[in-house]
Order: sequence, then structure tokens, then C-alpha cells
Amino acid sequence: MNANQKEVIEGMRKLITKLTEADTAYYKHDDLLMTDREYDRKMDQLRSLEEESGIILSGSPTQKVSGEILEELVSVRHTKPMLSADKTKSVDELVKFAGGRDVVLSWKMDGLTLVLRYEDGALQQAITRGREGIIGEDVTHTVRKFDNVPLAIPVKEPIEVRGEGVISWENFEKINLRLEEPYGHPRNLASGSTRKLNAAEAGKRHLEFAAFELVTDRQMDTKAEQLAFMEQLGFLVVPYIRIPSADDAKIRQAVAEMKPEEFAYPVDGLILEQDDIVYGKSLGSTGHHENRLMALKWEDELYETKFLRLETAVTRNGMVSLTGIFESVEIGGTEVSRAYLHNLDIFEKLSLGQGDTIQVYKANMIIPQIAENQTKSGTEKIPSTCPCCGGSLQVHKTSGGTRQLFCENPNCAAKLVQKFVHFCDKTRMDIEGLSEKTLEKFISMGWIRNFGDLYALEQYREEIIRTEGFGEKSFARLQASIDKSRHCTLNQFIAGMGIPMVGRSAGRIISRHFGGDWNAFEQAVRDGFDFTVLPDFGETMHNNIYQWYADEEAAKLWRPLLEHIIFEKENATMSTDNTTFAGKTIVATGKLQNYTRDEIQMKITSLGAKAASSVSKKTDYLIAGEKAGSKLAKAQQLGVRILTEQEFEEMLAE
Repeated sequence: MNANQKEVIEGMRKLITKLTEADTAYYKHDDLLMTDREYDRKMDQLRSLEEESGIILSGSPTQKVSGEILEELVSVRHTKPMLSADKTKSVDELVKFAGGRDVVLSWKMDGLTLVLRYEDGALQQAITRGREGIIGEDVTHTVRKFDNVPLAIPVKEPIEVRGEGVISWENFEKINLRLEEPYGHPRNLASGSTRKLNAAEAGKRHLEFAAFELVTDRQMDTKAEQLAFMEQLGFLVVPYIRIPSADDAKIRQAVAEMKPEEFAYPVDGLILEQDDIVYGKSLGSTGHHENRLMALKWEDELYETKFLRLETAVTRNGMVSLTGIFESVEIGGTEVSRAYLHNLDIFEKLSLGQGDTIQVYKANMIIPQIAENQTKSGTEKIPSTCPCCGGSLQVHKTSGGTRQLFCENPNCAAKLVQKFVHFCDKTRMDIEGLSEKTLEKFISMGWIRNFGDLYALEQYREEIIRTEGFGEKSFARLQASIDKSRHCTLNQFIAGMGIPMVGRSAGRIISRHFGGDWNAFEQAVRDGFDFTVLPDFGETMHNNIYQWYADEEAAKLWRPLLEHIIFEKENATMSTDNTTFAGKTIVATGKLQNYTRDEIQMKITSLGAKAASSVSKKTDYLIAGEKAGSKLAKAQQLGVRILTEQEFEEMLAE
């Protein structure tokens, strides 16, 4: 063996090690050690070395379909190997592959490949592709929780439906917001969710199944016929275009019609398949792929730009995300100026610094990524403090072996997103334009640390209007809503604090007792006022108010607010003209035509009545709207007088 051959073999071994580590992290831990572009590049390098040398080492990922079995799930053997597709980045290769025959072009959806087995018309088993496409994992318990998987079909003979478990871009963004550790891509979220042992938890993830192949003894001549049959059985089928007598022009036109940026689900290419099933089978297969189909992987077009800075943000579990900001470039018709860096390892590998010349692209024509740094100044250092609370950051290793930055301050405002959501709610301080997603973004950027900061967002106006989803008009609407909420009632304030068991009803009672005066309420707390003397206040509610007021960390959140708001007395005053309901206990339930839930509560209170939330023997009236439900049934059982909304208003008029 000469020196050059030794060098080639050593290079192959290094590539195999890196690719295997990436596969393990991706398939077993749903983690990302390298970008898709880098993975494909290393795989291409390995294939090239194997072809040039004629040597293929054991364990080479070019000889098997990637995948790993989780120890906690049962292994299942596939009825036939689930091989991959040969890949190309050239449309010319697709034309050559078609050879003028009828073909079918479809999306190569980017999720977790699954096999669904049906017997006697019922779903019996769901299996992942798994190791080498031969042995997968039984995930029937979670697949039954998918949004669109038919549990029964009108076919009695045994069949298998193969397809992809996916999550739409829209659901990916919504789900990621409520996860403790957000995912970098829908494919990882789909994979991790499907492998969950807790089926109920997986059921919250809005997973979907898109079918692309039918395994059956039923005679079918074409792929298009097979896809149409699966649609008839109730399956969502991967969108496709049938191209008869496919020539160069027809294939290029069909490829041009497939626009990934407009598609609801993540994709990583296109699949071209021979329509004639018998002919396709006659083409045979290799140990890696079937010759009847070919995948088109888009050529990533690189764009040169200048790196500006690193942007950090904190998620609600304390993980600090890293985003590269660069001079704006147009890619695929949109302006791109930022790319998420998945972990600390990728950040360090790029050696970024202000002014560096970098190359960027859109992975799968969707997700902006930094491909490489040509100058590598390395002047941009790993952040040491949390952008939200200023606390020190720690480096943690994930289960997949990658490193992430974390803020470990339990009182970091980024971990208190739900408190801000509660405070801004329509039934509390009523600040429109601050959704959970927007609040999480503003808090993670360090623009909001306490409730008072909500009233000082003007100082970040320029940054906010450049934030995705915002502009001049949306910021103006937000600012108007914030300014409107500066004048609030003591009831709104108390309800917005999130004091356990002290909500809107209790807030109204407190506000009425202290005349809507914050100073009177605060002085009463300082003097040891006994809140149990108030209607419906017990010992626990009394203690909760005192614990909230004495909590120094909680005070850091709400006390700065007092500098920005003006307390006003409730507009609703107790009516003296109508005594029908004075002193009565009234429950309202169901959907009312003329009142929101909060408005009917205020109306009841203004009549000198008690607005209760549950029906009991002490209830005098139940106002029942549409879909009244269990409260109506209980009122009937207890003999409580039931009023329609119209009857309630007629009694008011009297």
C-alpha cells in the first residue's frame, strides 16, 4: 500500500466517523451536529474517494440507509427493505433518468419516514424506517395520535402504506413556542415527537402523515393509480405531478412549478419516479437505493455578504439562541439578513467577526444558513452574560453531544413569559399587539424585564419595526394600545398580577372595598388588613395576597409598573334603581349574545349581586346562554331558577 492510498483510506475513515456521529445525533437524539449542506458535502467527498480508490470500508454510510433504533422502542423487521433514492442536483440527470417515459414528480418531504400496516381494514402497526431500512421501531401508540392517520380503511386484505410523518411550518412555530427546548427544524420535532413514549404528549404536536407508496398484492399498473387509490382510502398523499412522455421541456416546467417556499410543509427536494410499476421494478436496486426513482436535491446558490454581529435571545427554558446578523442580500426574491446558528459548536467552527466576508444560502430554498466564513477573524466572542437578566451563562452538553449556552437564573424574565401573557390579556390590562410569540421575542432580546418596561418600548422603536412581523403601522397600533392601558382600574391591576386564587372576581371585590385606590389597598396590606372579612375571601386567598406582596423577586416584576400607570375608579357603579338582583348570587354560563364573559360579570356586580363561578345551593339565578353544559344540568338538579339572556334583560327593564 503506497502513501497516497494510506492517506485516502485515512480520509475515508475520518469522514465515516464524522458522518456516523452526525447520524447518531440526528436519528437517536434529534440533534444537529452539522448543517444539511455540510453533511451532503462530506457524503459526496466519501463517495468520490470510494469511487476513485475502489475501496469501501465497513460501516460506510454510503452503503446503508441512515437511522438508529431507540432502546426504549420495540424493533420490527420490514416486509421489504426501505431503501433510499439515488440523488442528483442536476435537472439534466432527471431528464436522462426519465428517458421519455411517463414519470411522476412529487415532493421529497422532510420528516420521519413511516410504514403503516393494515389488516382487515384496521391499523395494526406503525414502524419507523430505522436501521438500514430493514429493522424499524414500533411507534403505533404515537401514530394513532396523528391528526390525519386513518385508523380504519375499506380494504380487507393486508396492505402497507409508506409515507412521511411531518409537521407544517405553521404548527412548528406554534409548538416550538411552548417547548422547554425548541427544535431547530420541523423534521427533528416530527422525529422526536413520534418517538415519544407518552402518546398523549405526542398528540399535542399536530403531527401529520403524507403517503407516498403502497405495498399490496392488489394489481396496479401505474404509480399515479397507486397514489389515487391511497387518496380514496382517506390518506393525505404527497402532492405530485404526472408527466406523460417526459422530455426536457416538460420536466423543467414541472420542476419550476414546485415552489418549496410556498409549500406548507418542509421539503428537502423532489422525487422523480417511473410511472410504470412493472418497468420500475425491473430496474432493480443497489444496497442503498432503488433504481426506479431519483431525488433532486436543490443546488444551494451561495451569496457573499458581510457579517455584522451576533444576536442572542433567551428561550423560556433558559437556553440562549445565537443568530448571525449580516448585510442584507436577496435570495429567492426575499431579503435575508439573519441566520440561526444551531449550537455553540457551529458558532465556533465559523470563527465569525465583524466585517468578515461570509457566504450564505437558503437550505432547501427555505431556511437561511451561513455556509462558510472566508476571512475567519474570530473577533466575535461567546457571550458571557444573559441578554435578558444580565446573569452569567453556562455551557451545557445536550444528549446528542452538542453544546448550548444556558442562563441559570431562575428569576430571569425570559422564563416568566406566561406572567407577561397573563398581564397583557384582554380581561386584565388589555394590551393588544403583544401576543405570546411577540412577548417571548421582546423579552428574549432584553427589551422587557418587568411590567414597567412594557410602557417604555418606544426607546426600542427602530429595532422593533425591523423585527419580523412588525413595521411602522403595527408599532403605532401597539404603542396606542399601551398608552390606553396606562389608565387602569385597581381591579385590572390586581387581576393582572397573577396572585394565586385572586383573579378578576376577587379583584373587583378588592377594588370596590378600597374605592379603586391603590394607596388605600397597599396601606391596608402594610397594616395587616384581614381580607377574610371581604365576601368570598378565605384564609388561603388572604395568605396569597400577603405572600405576593412580601415576595421581593415578584416585586421587581410589578413595582416598576406603578411609575407608568394611573389608577381610575370603575365606570360601573352599583345600581339603586333595580333591586331585583341586589344581594343575590348569580352564575352566568354558555355563550351570550350581548355580553362577553367579563361584561356579564361586571353587569351582575353593578346590580349589587354576587357574580359566582359555580352553581351551588346558594345560587339564586343561573343565566344560561348557548351550550350551557354541566352548570345548567346542576342548576336544574338543585332547583335553581334559570334565566335566558332575554329574561334577564326583561327583569332589568322592570
